[in-house]
Amino acid sequence: MPRAKQPTVDPRIALLVDQLDYAFDKPAWHGPNLASSLRGVDHRVAARNVSSRRSIWEQTLHAAYWKQRVVNKLIGTQKFPRRGSNWPLLPDQPTAKAWRDDVQLLHDIHAMLRRAVAQLGPARLDAKTIRLIIGAAAHDNYHTGQIRLLRRILG
Repeated sequence: MPRAKQPTVDPRIALLVDQLDYAFDKPAWHGPNLASSLRGVDHRVAARNVSSRRSIWEQTLHAAYWKQRVVNKLIGTQKFPRRGSNWPLLPDQPTAKAWRDDVQLLHDIHAMLRRAVAQLGPARLDAKTIRLIIGAAAHDNYHTGQIRLLRRILG
């Protein structure tokens, strides 16, 4: 019996999904990614502000919010499930469970983003869309650096 032909994945789509994943949770040559930078962070540390810098928790929600914005541009508007925009508000009571839930929210929205990108057709891959997706990966890398710095400052 002949094998079923596997659908060909547009190499541009594969590259864009890889860029998102290397910045988020795949081991990358450049060092830590966003997900690994959050691993082991206690909710009390995550909620602490240093000088005028945003906290690790705020950085996490900000990253999730902007991933959601990219998803919205690709597949339609969905409401971000947390209060606030751009820099969503921390919960009134920052607990270990609330921190875990917000880290999981970031992971869930990343999964939604990578699915949205993987399902793009070639006609949708114009320069603007490609820049948007690459920008989302760059945004994760930027906030990874911010979180790594905060972790070092906070010990």
